[in-house]
Amino acid sequence: MPTRILMASQLSDAVMDVAREILPPGYELIVAEFDSAEFAAALKDAEYYVGSPRFPLGPEFYRAAPRLKLVQLFSAGYDRLDLAAARAAGVPICNNGGSNSVAVAEHALLLMLAVSRRLVWQHENVVAGRWRGNDFSANLVFELEDKVLGIVGLGNIGKKVARLANAFRMRVQYYDIARLSGDAEDALGLRFALFPELLHSSDIVTLHVPLDAQTHKMIGERELAMMKPTAILINTCRGPVVDEDALYDALASDRIRGAGLDVMVEEPPAPEHKLFGLNNIVLTPHMAGPSWENWKKAFRNSFDNIQRVARGERPLWVIPELRD
Repeated sequence: MPTRILMASQLSDAVMDVAREILPPGYELIVAEFDSAEFAAALKDAEYYVGSPRFPLGPEFYRAAPRLKLVQLFSAGYDRLDLAAARAAGVPICNNGGSNSVAVAEHALLLMLAVSRRLVWQHENVVAGRWRGNDFSANLVFELEDKVLGIVGLGNIGKKVARLANAFRMRVQYYDIARLSGDAEDALGLRFALFPELLHSSDIVTLHVPLDAQTHKMIGERELAMMKPTAILINTCRGPVVDEDALYDALASDRIRGAGLDVMVEEPPAPEHKLFGLNNIVLTPHMAGPSWENWKKAFRNSFDNIQRVARGERPLWVIPELRD
């Protein structure tokens, strides 16, 4: 009988073809809606769960899965999961091993460019028939070259952002609780700055931290007041890392120049969210990670980790809260 891998995310046929193409021999991939009878039946015999963290996976989930050995996520984030339930069940949770790091890093640069060059404004002018006659002196656009980029959080994604920023000839600094060695900083072409120092001196601040008690609203009124009036804030990690009310006030009063967000506190946001009324913000719908190329990386990392556990080895990328 093949080893069962249960997956709750209903993805497109094209994406599932990618998964089935690289599924190792001896494994069966069962895909079902999370709350369905099919899912509940398959959970009884499933040894591995693969999917997104949008379901909390509480105690009842683990009670219904007595054979479960691993929860493997496609994503880097895991803030919605019930970690106490996983710990009580003795089941490790692993994130995606950086499979989406290229996609998210590129998206962060995309938002930097979109805000700096006022891409949405330019697009709206074109489709409205205003090819010429726009007041560019009153609606300035800016280059990335020689700007100071402050990276908050230097994990897989933050490091890739640094490399991309170097290609744009930006001056890069970072803040992270895990500081690099001098040689590692030289290799990445960046330098360490204290958090307030980074906020004061950066032209663009980009956030790449996990969401936890320490990072919840780490960018609030006080932090935004530290930033330059010409600064841009980019967030591609988790919405609650930024205090949206404080961000709205800063953008509406021009205390900072602009912002680019791929994530928000509530997803999807309310239809009349006040940030929607601003012209100095660019919003994308939490789409930084799921590039086409990322799916194969995510399934490859997932199946590799499953095979490691099946061989009796420790899995890779166990989230920090569940490491021994």
